[in-house]
Amino acid sequence: MPRYPQPSGSSGQALPLAPLERLPELPDELNGRFGVNRPPATQICQLDARTDLEAVQSWLVEYQSQPQTFRTYRKEAERLLLWCWLEKGKAFSSLNRQDLADYQQFLKDPQPAARWCGHGRAARHSPDWRPFQGGLSLNSQQHALRILRGLFQYLHAAGYLAGNPLALIRQKEIRQDARQVRERHLDHETWEALVDYLQHQPVDSPKRQKQLERWRLLLAFLYLLAPRVHEVAQARMNDFFQRRGNWWWAVQGKGQKYAEIPVSEALVAALKRYREFMGLPPLPPGDDDSPVVRDLQGNKGISANMIYRTMKDLTDEASRAFATSNPEIAERLAKTSTHWFRHTSITHQADAGVELRFLARNARHASLATTRIYMHEEEEAWQEQNRKQDWQAPWADTQD
Repeated sequence: MPRYPQPSGSSGQALPLAPLERLPELPDELNGRFGVNRPPATQICQLDARTDLEAVQSWLVEYQSQPQTFRTYRKEAERLLLWCWLEKGKAFSSLNRQDLADYQQFLKDPQPAARWCGHGRAARHSPDWRPFQGGLSLNSQQHALRILRGLFQYLHAAGYLAGNPLALIRQKEIRQDARQVRERHLDHETWEALVDYLQHQPVDSPKRQKQLERWRLLLAFLYLLAPRVHEVAQARMNDFFQRRGNWWWAVQGKGQKYAEIPVSEALVAALKRYREFMGLPPLPPGDDDSPVVRDLQGNKGISANMIYRTMKDLTDEASRAFATSNPEIAERLAKTSTHWFRHTSITHQADAGVELRFLARNARHASLATTRIYMHEEEEAWQEQNRKQDWQAPWADTQD
């Protein structure tokens, strides 16, 4: 049960745990009109916002052109708003330093779990929707707090809040864990096993054939271009174009940065196959702005979330197939998500000897230091040099 009295809406009924757009109108003690962290009325506010929800929505509007970022930021803001209303029983603009310290603890273990945590991903209109699927990892906690720190900074700078209570909390940043990045990719054995599994699947129904063809295209797209999943969802057929006899992919990537990436013959072949299966000409004309990846009916594109779930279906299905014959491969596939394919692509390019400068451009990394995480040649050479010191410890058991 919550530690604080259950707040109610303006109708006097208890507030439900629901997405922000489905909540009833909040009473003044919760909506932020009289929040204790609001500045004096004489101070000019740069936002046309009377309530906390309107102020947060003003912040989110800044990210409307970046759908993936918008969804991530909305999720974190929504979690905090629901928590302060339903658990603390106070307005967002009344939160103080101790409240946010409490929220940090809540992120580790949202309780009561039956209320805050759901099983799997439910649509926002579903009664099964919940803000969490469980407690957040340390990395996810830090990521959430970085987003919320930006929200408080924005509202403070705009004159909506008198101060930024989150700035008072010392946050120990977690640097990018190179080991974690390296582990979140498929080694060559697992990659080849996944490709072999897909290539030898029987076609027992028209729906299964559509599923297999879409998986083939997605696997080629994710592996050969190292895109982020939202970039795949946003990709249009005429993003692929020819220049001086070579194929390129135009992409609006992270931070709205435009890039053009070389397209291999293997990917062109995969695209041709998918288009011909869909009853389209083999190569996309310049005026074809239809989605690259489509629903099984072939009528419209699919979201980043649907691409994630589609590829999880593939890796989970393959994992079950290898459970007996190769448990190690099965375990790796069970952990795989769409972002693993980006890491896999970059790692395998590095293994193939792609030069660092071109590898960084393919990956669209802002820093070469990020790309170097994927370089393994020096590690192999280091291991080889250390083998020169091989010796048999006198206490080691050499008997078979």
